[in-house]
Amino acid sequence: MLRMNRETSIRSSNDETLVLVDNSRRKRIAIIGAAIVALVALALALTMWGGEESAAGGAEAGGSRGGQVPTVTVMVPGRTQVARSITASGALAARRDQPVGVAGEGGMVTRVYVDAGSWVGQGQVLASIDRSVQAQEAAQLAANVQVARADAQLAQNELDRAQSLVARGFVSKADVDRKSAARDSAAARVRVAQAQLGATRARVQRLDIRAPTAGLVLARNVEVGQVVGAGAGALFRMARGGEMEMRASLPQQDLAGIRPGLPASVTPIGMTRSFSGSVWQVSPVIDPQTRQGEVRIAIPYDSAIRPGGFAEARILAGATTAPLLPQSAVLSDAKGNYVYVINAKNEVERRDVRVGTVNDTGVTVVQGLTGQEAIVVSAGPFLNPGQKVAPKRQAAR
Repeated sequence: MLRMNRETSIRSSNDETLVLVDNSRRKRIAIIGAAIVALVALALALTMWGGEESAAGGAEAGGSRGGQVPTVTVMVPGRTQVARSITASGALAARRDQPVGVAGEGGMVTRVYVDAGSWVGQGQVLASIDRSVQAQEAAQLAANVQVARADAQLAQNELDRAQSLVARGFVSKADVDRKSAARDSAAARVRVAQAQLGATRARVQRLDIRAPTAGLVLARNVEVGQVVGAGAGALFRMARGGEMEMRASLPQQDLAGIRPGLPASVTPIGMTRSFSGSVWQVSPVIDPQTRQGEVRIAIPYDSAIRPGGFAEARILAGATTAPLLPQSAVLSDAKGNYVYVINAKNEVERRDVRVGTVNDTGVTVVQGLTGQEAIVVSAGPFLNPGQKVAPKRQAAR
């Protein structure tokens, strides 16, 4: 028996020679070839599968963009009658701020009768200035008046006696005329002396600093012993009748809707309490630098209102009919305020608008909308102009 380590086959030829064939090598080559073929097929399969997956992913992404459009809530606001209010800020002040100073020649202050915060009546004495010199002058002029009156009386008596003696021939007509002229001169000297006395007494009266009107003393700038004169400035500041006001600055477009008599509420900074007032003056000019004008709002006196403070005002400027939108529907960027409108093709369009009143009920759009558009209520920051959406309508407010 022939025994070999490897698998062999024995073939016989015609010459009967034994040929040994090695079958193991042929089998190994076949196995290697089959493996190569399998690897090539696997690579082709992987390539084809990856392409199909990529195509499927692209189709799915395209479907999410083109087919699965986002749903947004829209509303058709219409037009609503909304009470128009204009907000502004400004300073508090006395409606009529009255400076009170020295009306006469001045001198040293001897008495001060009031302080800041005092209520005074018209003509009430606020302070007094030393008048010792002026009092002596007044006394001298009063004596001169008495002298002039005595001289006038004497001249009148002499004239009367002369007139009684004319008929008897003891006094000539010329003497009567001279005595009549002397009487008239004496009467004139009386009037001159009286006028001088009156002027001096008036100067003495002006040494009392008096309130020009009834009102509230806002500031006191004088003390006892201070020497004051006509150029000393205001010794007191008063608010006539205690009336206060707010001086609000408004832009030109808002100023056009303001007129005297409109009601307003004023809230000083740091307070929750508001004070009712009314517009009493609208500035006839616009500041060329700021393009703003001043509106003055009268406020009744209250101890909580202090001139010089700051406050905010809300002026009720009538009613307007305009679209009313929720605050989430109105967006803003560097170009201004805008909303997103859904057109007939369900595409997003940007629409620039001008906003009016903003309060708890919503935002009034005074320009840019007719009220018949489909407005995106929310999700505006996630949309882009031209994007397709599926609108879901919400009832207007």
